[in-house]
Amino acid sequence: MNKPVSKPDETEVLQVRRIGNSLGLILPKELLARLNLQEGDKLHIVEQPERGLKLTPFNPKHAEAMEIARRSFRKYADTYRALAK
Repeated sequence: MNKPVSKPDETEVLQVRRIGNSLGLILPKELLARLNLQEGDKLHIVEQPERGLKLTPFNPKHAEAMEIARRSFRKYADTYRALAK
């Protein structure tokens, strides 16, 4: 039986640490499990107002580009069909 996933604790704090010649954050395994992240996954950084950051596996620039492409495909569907022949 799977253990229920708990909600994030508002008091979770990550400390910037030295990792080799770099600085980094160590993410606890419980947080990785909640976010469904594994070693090698990429996180995108989105700067927020008031010195905040949002780390997300979702790439907002890619999503915006895909929406532009979808609009183009809808608008010019006949042209794309003809080109595909």
